Amino acid sequence: MSRTAALSAPARRARRAVFVALAVPGAAAAAFVLQRSLRHHGGGWHEWVGTISGVVLLTVAALPVAALTVWMLAHRRRASGTTPAWAWRKSLAEVGIVYGTVPWIWMIMLPGGGAGAAPRRVNPVPLRDLLTILAGSPATATVQIVGNLLVFAALGYLAPLRFAALASLPRILALAAGCSVLVETAQYFLWLDRVSSVDDVLLNAAGAALAAPASRRSWRVTAGAGDGAAAG
Repeated sequence: MSRTAALSAPARRARRAVFVALAVPGAAAAAFVLQRSLRHHGGGWHEWVGTISGVVLLTVAALPVAALTVWMLAHRRRASGTTPAWAWRKSLAEVGIVYGTVPWIWMIMLPGGGAGAAPRRVNPVPLRDLLTILAGSPATATVQIVGNLLVFAALGYLAPLRFAALASLPRILALAAGCSVLVETAQYFLWLDRVSSVDDVLLNAAGAALAAPASRRSWRVTAGAGDGAAAG
């Protein structure tokens, strides 16, 4: 018997949940390295990978690729014996988590004009930055708050559908908060001329927690079908 087969169902679920948590900072690091490399050596690529509008356009352009990836994963799983419904469910959730999260992390990791030179900035005081934002332009406040709420919304909605171990609101809240802390820490140490703020963590976690209940009716299906489906 292989080591993977010998693992208990809770152990497999926990391992998958840990993988999701580690994938987020991994995506942040990859986004930073890639955009920085293309920014300095890719000429016109900076307009695509180094600006928010460019990232949005790339995200839209990548939609057919995401759809094709879902189809390929579902087809592979069905061929290995997974039931069609569960094969599509897994594949849609996995690709959706990536597609709905990576572009936001990419934008978060875009450096400011003083990257590498401006003093590093940290705000450990809850609600201070949020109150400052709310005191400014309503349009700016709306964009910043909604944007922060959406960063891990896809993760909050889809992770419980894919991973039975995450079919719990406190766990989703903890996962999103932990991922946000890792991203904010990366911003600080990579010297991106961005504020590493506890308010960003609060909003990111709140966004995931608000999105999670929207899929809650299907959590029981995840818990019941996840361990009974064929591996894949």
